Amino acid sequence: MPAYSRRHFLTGTAAAAAATALSLGSSRFASAAALDRAVAATAARAVRTTGTTLEQAAMATGSGPYKRLQAGPGWPLVVRTDLAQAAAARDGRRTALASFVQFTDLHLADTESPVRFEYLARYLDSAHRPQEALTVRGASSLVERVNSLSGGPFTGSPFSLVMATGDNTDNHEQIELDWYLTVMSGGAITPNSGDTRRYEGVQNSGSALYWNPEASFQDSYKAKGFPGIPGFLSAAGRSFNAPGLRTPWYSTIGNHDDSIEGTLPDLGLLHSLYTGDRKLEGIDDTEAAKLADALRNDPASAVLHLAKLLKSGGPVRHVTPDPRRAPFTPAEFAKAHLDPARTGPGPVGHGFTDSAVDSGRLYYTFPVSDGVLGISLDTTNPAGWADGSLGTAQLKWLESVLQSRSSRWYDADGRVVRGGQSDELVVIFSHHTSTTMGNLLPDPHHPFEKRHDGNELVALLQRYPNVVAWVNGHTHENQILAHGHATPERAFWEINTASHVDFPQHARIIEIADNGDGTLSLFTTLVESAAPYTTDFGDTSDAGLAALYRELSFNDPYAVPAKKLGAAADHNTELLLARPGR
Repeated sequence: MPAYSRRHFLTGTAAAAAATALSLGSSRFASAAALDRAVAATAARAVRTTGTTLEQAAMATGSGPYKRLQAGPGWPLVVRTDLAQAAAARDGRRTALASFVQFTDLHLADTESPVRFEYLARYLDSAHRPQEALTVRGASSLVERVNSLSGGPFTGSPFSLVMATGDNTDNHEQIELDWYLTVMSGGAITPNSGDTRRYEGVQNSGSALYWNPEASFQDSYKAKGFPGIPGFLSAAGRSFNAPGLRTPWYSTIGNHDDSIEGTLPDLGLLHSLYTGDRKLEGIDDTEAAKLADALRNDPASAVLHLAKLLKSGGPVRHVTPDPRRAPFTPAEFAKAHLDPARTGPGPVGHGFTDSAVDSGRLYYTFPVSDGVLGISLDTTNPAGWADGSLGTAQLKWLESVLQSRSSRWYDADGRVVRGGQSDELVVIFSHHTSTTMGNLLPDPHHPFEKRHDGNELVALLQRYPNVVAWVNGHTHENQILAHGHATPERAFWEINTASHVDFPQHARIIEIADNGDGTLSLFTTLVESAAPYTTDFGDTSDAGLAALYRELSFNDPYAVPAKKLGAAADHNTELLLARPGR
């Protein structure tokens, strides 16, 4: 049996063992036959399964250290009754309320940028990924997948929107933002910076620390079974036409869209290094350990340490300077979305307005569908560190919005407060999760404003019964949490989806339906890109590169695919919830 995952890839020979692992409470699949019945029952309940992980999902194969991927069986629906019971015959009474798609953590990366930390991969797995030269093509292939789907698999409703919940760029560079906006709206892209006629990054450095796909020597990745692929880097940087989404789309900002490598505060000290001609490709172990520790514990000192290393550190490569690598500000992030050339299927600004450009406030409301309101939050902290929080001004704004859309809510002491006549359902979107919002460092732009953590946000959301879901990313893991077991009338679901840079490279369809019995169902269905599952190391076409992107991510020696994949209860689910006002 291939040792490629902790539990959730299903093969014919491993089905019985994997089926047992795909259990949740009473939903236990004790045999391959039971699993087959669960998959069949799922298909019977769905309008369609084509193009989703209900139909098929990537599966690893082979016995060597480097695993190949192929199409495997679909994953069944797991019904979660943590917050409400599932009544019989609800499928026949169901009314669709909303259907949309979440992208998250695309991390479109300028791999040739001087301000990167590839040499820290052994300490920080996100510092370098063997597949990252293909991020732009991989994201475009995900867009192709969504374009191929006619609607949600359980309600059949067409998607009203796609929301990208942050870390759309990897290092908040203007060129990365340009790539992201083009992937989403469509157009020609050259995923290369500096001298676009050649590649100038660590993957042709000759250092054994990195996968050098076009070189014949044995680097540390090839020792783990990674292939040699002639022409890989030139193909990765080749221009192509991105189809762009056919569905309106919105953006939420993440820490990688806001700070240096998503970790260091942007104090303006490294701008000349971003656009300069010096790229550090390695440092000794002692300096690497110091910098990794600073990144975790003292972001401000890490900025200074990095600047020093770039001037006098280890092997430095001279690369072609590129002004397009300059980092963007929050205001510039919003302004770029307002460019008419980026409107695509709309809306204008993709959630951001001229007011956001003037103020730098990147939180807003938008319609998900009739009767369903979306609220996009900015959970980044400009003080640095990867995790986030909310400032008091944003928290008060959020509370005012919730009150304006609620007929009743609970005060901090649990007493019912009567409000207006409206009772829209509310879906919250953010980059960070409830458990990754503990970064309470003062915002350097508002040093006297208090910061608020995830526990405070959960407490606030539980005061408003019409909040049904909080959709987020950041962790690069699939995980769905139930909030409010003790008070079902104040409960909601937190839906966290894995990234599209690390395996399993998922996006998620979310459908909201009224069951006509006092409950709602939130269906969450994972989707993969349109890329083929099997790869051919001699195929450097656009489709071949997108397939390689997925397979390389599975084999990244510093990543933990099984952890990021999540459990069956975090994959394709029906999340039951009491209907607000009932």
